[in-house]
Amino acid sequence: MVYAFIQDVPLDHARYQRVMEELGPEPLAGQILHLCTRRADGGLRYIDVWESKEACTRAFDERIHTAVDTAFGGTRPGVEPHVQLLDVLDITGVAVS
Repeated sequence: MVYAFIQDVPLDHARYQRVMEELGPEPLAGQILHLCTRRADGGLRYIDVWESKEACTRAFDERIHTAVDTAFGGTRPGVEPHVQLLDVLDITGVAVS
């Protein structure tokens, strides 16, 4: 069973790009899909699909939080964005990087 969620974050595109640069080109182990869209209020929305919750947690602990910390000048925002879990029924198609 996959682990999937939506997360609305108060980032602009430039800060998001800094986070992605810090993550580097190596794929995150266990990540099936990461989709980033712009919200009407200027923030961003992530839609992420992972092989498992454990794979997601490991990626955040080992790579994502470090990249976010660095992109924010050493300290990530004090509050994690709300996670809205998705009940995935089917995944088809090919992910594009």
